Amino acid sequence: MPDLGFGPVPVPGVPNVLEPGVVRLTAPNPGLMTGPGTNTYLVGTAELAVIDPGPDNESHRAALLEAARTRGPIRWVLVTHTHIDHAPGAAALARATGAQVIGFGPAEGFTPDLTVGDGWTLQLPASAAGTDPSTPAGTAALTLQAVHTPGHASDHLCWLLPEHRMLLTGDHVMHGSTVVIRPPDGHVGEYLASLSRIRDLTPPLATLAPGHGRLMDHIPEVIDSLVAHRLGRHERVAGALQRAGSSTVDGLLSNVYADVTAAQLPVARFSLWAHLRRLTEEGRAEPIDITPGQDTLQTAWRWVA
Repeated sequence: MPDLGFGPVPVPGVPNVLEPGVVRLTAPNPGLMTGPGTNTYLVGTAELAVIDPGPDNESHRAALLEAARTRGPIRWVLVTHTHIDHAPGAAALARATGAQVIGFGPAEGFTPDLTVGDGWTLQLPASAAGTDPSTPAGTAALTLQAVHTPGHASDHLCWLLPEHRMLLTGDHVMHGSTVVIRPPDGHVGEYLASLSRIRDLTPPLATLAPGHGRLMDHIPEVIDSLVAHRLGRHERVAGALQRAGSSTVDGLLSNVYADVTAAQLPVARFSLWAHLRRLTEEGRAEPIDITPGQDTLQTAWRWVA
């Protein structure tokens, strides 16, 4: 896939001003699944919203509080989804600031004060005093709008900043890699539909601000490459199962994911499982000796198309 990243490289603890009223701080949790770390965004010029506070990490929380000190009080803590590298820091940050925690819904270890869905909006007030050193006095108000994008996770929300035509994408679109789809919560069909939705937003997006990695532009090219990659992988799974006649996730893994590292294979198992479930929905495969929809990573599958 083409690398269409631009702007500063995320470095843990280093604030990057991306647009007036938009600052990125990266958590110190680099790794196989997180790239350089989880990106947290501070949005606003008078009162601030923090999007994806990341893991419950004291140094990252301190960096967020310091970044907010000259910009305004943190009033809201929003999450894109409740995975462990995005949401656990919400509770402690809310305790430190008195902020309201907002998300799609509760999950293990995450209890929002307010549950919201697609289209919900948060209006951030304009800065009259110009206390934010990265923005001029009198900067216009900003809006955060929830865009429900299930697929990677059923509770996934992207956050749209219409004034900048910027979408904070969480894990829906990441720079430099594709997302893992882990059943039963993750779903290939929903993921592809959610990608199409953000590609075709009106007015069109100018910038993607991901949960991991750099900013991205050339939005149609980014989305089309992700869709092509996912569909290509889907057909590779279909071809491997058709040739085998029947198999399990682990029986197909080395064939379908021959292009990934050994360290990535345990994670790739989940996406392969998701593709087998999608083939069942398409009528091309079925789980053996089990009720459809009740399968597991150990289920055997047969080709039926």
